[in-house]
Amino acid sequence: MKKNIAIIMGGYSSEYKISLTSGNVVFEALDKTKYSPYRVHIFKDKWVYVDINNKEYTIDKNDFSVTIEAVKTTFDCVFNAIHGAPGENGYLQAYFELLGIPHTSCSMYEAAITFNKRDCLSILKPYGINTATSYYLNLGDLIDEDAIISKVGLPCFVKANKAGSSFGVSKVHKKEDLQNAIAIAFKEDNEIIIESFLDGIEVSVGVITYKGETKVLPITEIVSENDFFDYEAKYLGKSQEITPARLSDAQEEKINTIAKKVYNALKLKGFSRSEYIFKNGEPHLLEINTIPGLTKESILPQQAAKAGISLSNLFSSAIEEALK
Repeated sequence: MKKNIAIIMGGYSSEYKISLTSGNVVFEALDKTKYSPYRVHIFKDKWVYVDINNKEYTIDKNDFSVTIEAVKTTFDCVFNAIHGAPGENGYLQAYFELLGIPHTSCSMYEAAITFNKRDCLSILKPYGINTATSYYLNLGDLIDEDAIISKVGLPCFVKANKAGSSFGVSKVHKKEDLQNAIAIAFKEDNEIIIESFLDGIEVSVGVITYKGETKVLPITEIVSENDFFDYEAKYLGKSQEITPARLSDAQEEKINTIAKKVYNALKLKGFSRSEYIFKNGEPHLLEINTIPGLTKESILPQQAAKAGISLSNLFSSAIEEALK
């Protein structure tokens, strides 16, 4: 008997359009002989199942069910394709765990930690994971430009602490541009992180649980046409994404070991994608995404293809792992 799979997409953040694209890729690629997929749009003003004719049916939040023509449907598993809040920050993970519904993402606590860049990097430092030098600001804090520059230097990166897809991120070259960059970051979140610039090879590393094993996918080298790997570079073709990355055997072995160590230290499961920059030969972690993009342009599907994993098998494995 086929399993009912709710593919949740949308969300409450600036990433909702990307999430809708990711969710529809999952919907199209999912093996229809094994699963009955349901597209579920989650927005602040509505949670709805959307059928193939784009007719909407309200989701009952009491048990995450939907009634279609007087027939109630429940779900065996949730495929989480929501980038940002509330799908990547632990909120929906907690909701589904309370309801006892399996889902493809990591657990609530791990999602909350990895979504918070400052907390995640702090937790990993005792494990010997290298990171950029950082400075923290909360909304309402006194902004001491000299203190910031003294600690992180110029150029530096100003980032929203809890956001993705490079929303709320600016590269600052001059002191007089710092205030505007901080204002941009605060539009996305009430906490920000300001980091030193790391000059080196940037790579993106997918680590997943696939058929019961922790698997590091072929590494992608990022060569942005823009000043950094921003939204345009990620989604509008303004970058080269070279898979496998042009690394030496020693560099590749080092990044594979560290990426797997991070995945296991944080007790992750499902999909993850992390960004690193090599500085003085050592990988420095930038951030971790636990609901990485699944669009046809996204890095993780490209890496899976290089590993010989089809989208159908990639998504089926995530569901089967969740159902265990």
